[in-house]
Amino acid sequence: MTALIEARGLSVAYGPAAPVLSHVDFTLQPGEIVTIVGPNGSGKSTLLRALLDMVPATQGRVTRAPDLRVGYVPQKLHLDANLPLTVQRFLRLNRKLSRDEIAHLLSRTGASGLEKRAMATLSGGQLQRVMLARALAGDPQLLVLDEPTQGLDQPGTAAFYRLIETVRQELNCAVLSVSHDLHVVM
Repeated sequence: MTALIEARGLSVAYGPAAPVLSHVDFTLQPGEIVTIVGPNGSGKSTLLRALLDMVPATQGRVTRAPDLRVGYVPQKLHLDANLPLTVQRFLRLNRKLSRDEIAHLLSRTGASGLEKRAMATLSGGQLQRVMLARALAGDPQLLVLDEPTQGLDQPGTAAFYRLIETVRQELNCAVLSVSHDLHVVM
């Protein structure tokens, strides 16, 4: 079976005095669920970004499956409250989506009816569901979640992880997530 992502000897540093990762080996297979757990500041998000080629490796190599489709839900999305960006426009930023496609994505993530709402007015849970809808727009083989429940209460967190499991089963995609909370992951 061909790995979706494989890293060998991966190291990342932010300048000569700031090593973050050192000689990491990692393999993610199709359909697999992997959660990287560790305390805040331990390099979990940096590892995700290095695996996705969002930050350069200082050593080692990362190999991704050819034409790998990745859906990414970042840890945070910083939006200016004055930016007049609706959910519909946000979902169309990187790809052309019809109104029906947008409605389907939002329905799939439990965010129906938010199309015309301003992004800056969404609650934490609504924002995460919209971000997940955007990640699903490309029919990903790999869904990457960077602390996706940060800022959500316990019932919201549980609901979000149930939603992720449903989506994973529907798409038969791999899931790579990051968390600092082992209890939530379990």
